[in-house]
Amino acid sequence: MLQLSKKVEYGLIALRHMAMKPAGNVVTTKELAKEYNLPYELLAKILQKLARAGVIRSLQGVKGGYTLSQRPEDLKVASVIRIIEDSRPMVAECYTEGPAGCYLFYNCTIRRPLGKLQRNLNVLFDRMTVREII
Repeated sequence: MLQLSKKVEYGLIALRHMAMKPAGNVVTTKELAKEYNLPYELLAKILQKLARAGVIRSLQGVKGGYTLSQRPEDLKVASVIRIIEDSRPMVAECYTEGPAGCYLFYNCTIRRPLGKLQRNLNVLFDRMTVREII
């Protein structure tokens, strides 16, 4: 049912890695890609997106890389997902596409229970912090 994209997974792996380091410690895309066997170019794009949004800070130069710009306990997982995917994780396509995306939309017998599940999922991700995935 719910499946986080690889981009979100890679972003959360990177943030978790940074959160486990002492504050201000810098990590590089190359280091993260190598340690977790992640595709370098995709990871670089994800980290750039997180940096533009202010979640992490990009440091230039020989000792450059990325570091968290917020405390892990202040960084909500829902925010990270929205930054990377431009949306919330969804349990069913009818909640992203509406009637145009599903011919059963108006006659669907599980849309309301899935809606309840979606609301609970939203609350869970809105409350969960990066600290909780360490």
